[in-house]
Amino acid sequence: MNPNFDHAPAAGTDRERERIRLARRGLLVFFSMLIPLSTLGYILALKIPIFVLFLMWTPGLSSILARLLLREGTADISLKTGGRRTWRTLPFILLFPAVIGLFAYGTAWIAGLVDFAAPDFFIKAPPAIVFIGLLLLQMVAGTAVGLIGSVGEELGWRGYMLTRLIDARVPRPMLASGMIWGVWHLPVMIAGLYYSGPYPVLSVILFMVSVTSFGFIIGRLRLTTGSIWPAVFLHSSWNAIIQDVFDASSKGGNALLWTGESGILVAIALLAAAWFMSRRPMSLRPF
Repeated sequence: MNPNFDHAPAAGTDRERERIRLARRGLLVFFSMLIPLSTLGYILALKIPIFVLFLMWTPGLSSILARLLLREGTADISLKTGGRRTWRTLPFILLFPAVIGLFAYGTAWIAGLVDFAAPDFFIKAPPAIVFIGLLLLQMVAGTAVGLIGSVGEELGWRGYMLTRLIDARVPRPMLASGMIWGVWHLPVMIAGLYYSGPYPVLSVILFMVSVTSFGFIIGRLRLTTGSIWPAVFLHSSWNAIIQDVFDASSKGGNALLWTGESGILVAIALLAAAWFMSRRPMSLRPF
């Protein structure tokens, strides 16, 4: 794999051309499965919210079906742990959502843009203690429970689509991967099942910035460790910490304008984090 995949040279050998052909064929089959399955997921989730879990699994199911139909095997999913390089990402996986949350939501709370209100919890204590207790609980238990859905998404997005975008010589595959991931969320966002602020067009733009930036960060973990598991755990950790702690602690009419995945401050924080990580050298491991 060429480390400079964003500027990969034109294929010159028969082997490279065959790799490109197979990757493009895989993407075609993957999206041919993903679109109808996701459409079914959107319809079911609108009627019965529990089917959001099925929707989250549509990328994974699409990748599994593509692998079976094309007889691609499963070696490139990279289900191996990746050794110490992967384990060293664990503090980042657990702390990154908290750092983004403290910066974005903390700024909103301190500036009075959003009201801080600790959610109900099984312990009775001052709001700050309740917040910290809930944060620690979601870092561990919430992340573990969230794996049920994040595994389904990451098997498809980073376990299949991203690596084939790279092999297919799609320009800026990390950017393309993040944008596709964001667009996939838009139907449920527009339908009101996902976080959206008072200005729909602005919410869509900010959401795309947030998800594309976060997609770059998750994709980088996937590629630098050679394992899908850091992507799975970071995805789950983000949902548990941001949605179930920081969003749950933010109230007020402008909460979804400034915070949340379609909020101004979260978009700025994630874009800055992605830019910072993009400036660091990237040592890739084989898919």
